[in-house]
Formats: sequence, C-alpha cells, structure tokens
Amino acid sequence: MELKWKHTALIVMDMQRGLILPYSRASVKGGEAIVPNVIKAVQVARSRQIPIIWVVREHDSLGRDVELFRRHLYAADETKLVVKGSAGAELIEGLEIKPHDYKLVKTRFSAFLNTHLHSYLHGAGINSLVVIGVQTPNCIRQTVFDAVSLDYHEVTVIVDATAAATSEIHNANVFDMKNIGVATPTLEEWCHSDN
Repeated sequence: MELKWKHTALIVMDMQRGLILPYSRASVKGGEAIVPNVIKAVQVARSRQIPIIWVVREHDSLGRDVELFRRHLYAADETKLVVKGSAGAELIEGLEIKPHDYKLVKTRFSAFLNTHLHSYLHGAGINSLVVIGVQTPNCIRQTVFDAVSLDYHEVTVIVDATAAATSEIHNANVFDMKNIGVATPTLEEWCHSDN
C-alpha cells in the first residue's frame, strides 16, 4: 500500500438494489445516476489498496429494528424495504464485496450509531475516511457528522459519487458538510489527488 493511503478507508454507503433501482418505493431518485462513479471510486480504491467498507441496511422482515417513522412500511400488505436475505438488500450490479473488504450492517442513518465501525477503524489504524453512496441528507450526512465528531483527521465526500432525491437537496447538504471541514472533491479530482 502506498504510504499516502495507509490510514484511509473508503466507505460505500447503501448501494443496494432496493435503495437504488427505480422499481423500489425506497429508491433514491439520483441513485442510479451515480452508479458508474461509485464503481470507478471502488476500482481506484482497490488500485490504491485502500480498505473498502460496505455499509448496508438489512432489516428484520417484521420491521422490528427499523426506525419508528418507517415501521408502517412493514405492515403485511406494504412493500418492505431492505430485508435481510432479500433481493433488495443485495448490492447493485457492478459492485461486489471481495474477501479483503469489510461489510457492516446498520439499521439507522449513521454507520457509527449502534455499530462497531469506530472500533474497527481505530483498530485498523484508519484516521481518514472517503464516503460515497446514498443518500446525501440522511446516511451520508449523519455518518460524516459523526466522523467529524469522533475526530477523524480527514473526512471526504466525493460529490458526484453521492446522491440525493434532488440536486438542490444534495448541494445544500454538501454545503453544510463543507462548513464543518469536510473535503468535497469530484471523482476526477479525487482520482488525481495525492491524499
């Protein structure tokens, strides 16, 4: 691994069929458009030997672990969100968890809330995070704000490998993250960066 990437990890957030593909009631409207950039960011991370952490939602089929405001979606006749073992919980085509990658299951917006992500990163000597995926105002933002609160040295969001329902929502949240010191390069800028 190149020294400049030794303490960096790529967090790929919620790039699952039920959250990206348009047939799902939970799909993020801008999600499909970023798929090529997410795939490329993963490829670049692999070439730099940056550890990849796949953060996914996997809920109980009865919705017992889902946020209170979403529990109605798990009623008998409703379409359920990303249920563990379902097709909707699978990564979208073109993305694959490889043996040296790490998969983390979450049930809330932040990848840090009620998970062992921080201890895993700390134990691996990671102090810089690059975050991609969906969606900007929820899981991306909450994870990034928690990372800043936990004093990660550098937190980066690749702006065209993340998405929200509209560009206005996306841009407003990127603006807020910039204001707390988060780096916000494009994929091209990140691919040509030294850190």
